[in-house]
Amino acid sequence: MFTKSQKLVYAFALWVFVILALLAVFQSLNYEYFFVLCLIGFLILVELSGPFTTKPKWRSRVNIVIFIGLLMFSFIVIKKVLDILGIGI
Repeated sequence: MFTKSQKLVYAFALWVFVILALLAVFQSLNYEYFFVLCLIGFLILVELSGPFTTKPKWRSRVNIVIFIGLLMFSFIVIKKVLDILGIGI
């Protein structure tokens, strides 16, 4: 019916929809929360989808996306810490 890559895309789309719905229900629509929760879902899906014994070719391309996501996450964390300390960017 669906290929494995299509299932992953649909699972991630469902994850994003659930995140948006929950953030809307709790009236916490914020791009930082949304990004962090999407990154967590993406990391979980990548880890659960890959084989444990071998490293597929697509994994190196996904690692680039993960690295960019972690850079953005670290920027968000640094911004929050500076806001708490009262130092503006």
